Amino acid sequence: MGPVLVIDDDDTFNAVLTRALQRRGYEASGALEAERALEAARQAPPVAVVLDLNLGSASGLTLIRPLLDIAPGCRIVVLTGYASIATAVEAIKLGATQYFAKPVEVDAIIAAFDAAPAVPQADAPPPSDPLSVSRLEWEHIQRVLHEHDGNISSTARALKMHRRTLQRKLAKRPVKA
Repeated sequence: MGPVLVIDDDDTFNAVLTRALQRRGYEASGALEAERALEAARQAPPVAVVLDLNLGSASGLTLIRPLLDIAPGCRIVVLTGYASIATAVEAIKLGATQYFAKPVEVDAIIAAFDAAPAVPQADAPPPSDPLSVSRLEWEHIQRVLHEHDGNISSTARALKMHRRTLQRKLAKRPVKA
């Protein structure tokens, strides 16, 4: 396998994941910010990318298309500490191969490099166990936040919620289904 690019703004996580991939025989390198990641991809087009959903104040989703333009066959695995259905679907629609919530095993990431791309299924049957009300609230907040490009104030207005209340809800980990 050719170059693997790890894009995550957490310096420690980036270094640990890059080393773990190198120990497994991958030619891995890391980038902490979007511009550096695109520069690295232009210099050595990656065959696989591990992309954090949140890069400081930017969304990792904005890098999927440019990375695929640079390396069309590239397999992109999106990681996030705050998973939501809305961002998972958006990542896959943009061309990501897989979407994982952190923490994730390195072996799962490697398996995603070789797996068939995930495809959202419009005709999939509804789940037999519905989401909890708390999880539905989390998913709705994430969808509205995404629609407002991550702007907290604008999202709070759209949800008719005080900005601080929204910030408190976003600071919590997503509730289990």
